[in-house]
Amino acid sequence: MRISRIVLLMIALAGLAACQQRDTADPVMPEPAAQPGIDVEELALADAQRSLADGRMSARDLTRAYLDRIAALDDAGPMLNAVIELNPQALADADRLDAERAAGKLRGPLHGIPVLLKDNIDAVGMAASAGSLALADHRPVQDAELVRRLRDAGAVILGKTNLSEWANFRSTHSISGWSSRGGQTRNPYALDRNPCGSSSGTGSAIAASLAMLGVGTETDGSIICPASVNGLVGLKPTVGLISRSGIIPISESQDTAGPMTRSVAEAAALLTVLAGPDAHDTASPKDAARFGLDYLQALQPDALRGARLGVLRQAMGYLPAVDAQAELAYASLRAQGAILVDVELKTWGSWDDAEFEVLLYEFKDGLNRYLANRTTPPQSLESLIQWNADHASQAMPWFGQELLLRAQAKGPLSEPAYLEARLQARRAAGEDGLLALLKAHQLHALIAPSTAPAWLTDRVLGDHFVGGGYSIAAVAGTPSITVPMGEVQGLPVGLVFMAAAFEESRLLALAYGFEQAVAARRRPDYQASVE
Repeated sequence: MRISRIVLLMIALAGLAACQQRDTADPVMPEPAAQPGIDVEELALADAQRSLADGRMSARDLTRAYLDRIAALDDAGPMLNAVIELNPQALADADRLDAERAAGKLRGPLHGIPVLLKDNIDAVGMAASAGSLALADHRPVQDAELVRRLRDAGAVILGKTNLSEWANFRSTHSISGWSSRGGQTRNPYALDRNPCGSSSGTGSAIAASLAMLGVGTETDGSIICPASVNGLVGLKPTVGLISRSGIIPISESQDTAGPMTRSVAEAAALLTVLAGPDAHDTASPKDAARFGLDYLQALQPDALRGARLGVLRQAMGYLPAVDAQAELAYASLRAQGAILVDVELKTWGSWDDAEFEVLLYEFKDGLNRYLANRTTPPQSLESLIQWNADHASQAMPWFGQELLLRAQAKGPLSEPAYLEARLQARRAAGEDGLLALLKAHQLHALIAPSTAPAWLTDRVLGDHFVGGGYSIAAVAGTPSITVPMGEVQGLPVGLVFMAAAFEESRLLALAYGFEQAVAARRRPDYQASVE
């Protein structure tokens, strides 16, 4: 890895003494500082769009301001270590977008808006590594479909964010937010706390205003958990609503990308751009009516009036302070006119073993197909395992690769064991689980605490995950959204809403009503620790 020139310049300008190493494809050339007065901390998308439209700022100014902030907070200062790589073309891309705006051409709703991508998403000009040193030099020659959509909408791809290596599917003792390529990402609310994973870098970066918008990915909790513990809105869409082409895979059944933002409105705006058909994605719906929606149109402050919400108390009870925040959230929902119904899921947790089998099988199959398109090793899961073993001191200083080994031992997706596990997991979480509850109680959504507050990052014992309410939607392949509901000892906690497939508009409406009522999010303060 090498330190880019722009990082060195910005540190010199700021008088900062330390910098994390960050990969770039080519050095970003020194550029003048942004115009005075551009403060991007907590800057809302709607405000930025207005300022770009009336000429008070340019895409270059905005991009420059975020690059400066990354240098000040991510590379120095609290050293969040959330951004793994900067796009060396970011400023040049911003200049082109400014020229297009001056000529009267607007690409779309994100024209000139900087976006960060999780580093398992292909984007030309940068590595796509899943945090692994084995793929540190893997530079895709084609954008992922969702990246193409972002560029077509006018977004500036600012860079890539760190993640839990291999999206937390390498070891049973993994440390969320750590990768051999990117190191350990920190939680901006308390630096010794974990940002959760696997979209840890996106969660930390967007909470700290290192970009306007962020894209994460989820298989089971990898958007919802880091969004919750970093005080963000995180939306996991229905599997297939957003293309998975060009994303390093874990599970064909459960993988999806999704927005991670500081507000529900920003999540809706980003989803409007990301959602779209893909003939190369087997989960992409053939019904054209599923696409082309403006999700911002769904946001109504009175959306909770008359809404029937099922309280999933089986997802509670692991921490009294979280339960207390949840009860306050439920009271707020009732005050806004929602009807809350306590529900019990008869299949609760019965999908766990089957889901794990599915992930092992699908990880091997999907990763082998992804790596086979590379021109250099590793080109298979087997060769990746060997690479890690040959470079163990760098790749595996804290934990091993037992999940990779277990996945390698699996056979093809035609095996009866896989087919039965996939059917069992989807039925327990979906038809007999979430969907059955929605139908039986005539509910618009299920609700539960998203997860516990951030735990201490522990290199010896690994993660200390104690509970969460989102897994049922992940396994069912249906949408979920987390919204900040309060804090426990200064650490954010969220409330998750879960609904039937392709009910994103309804979920966004419910989440927006809750967000407007409680206004629970606050900016991070970068405390060293929490007593």
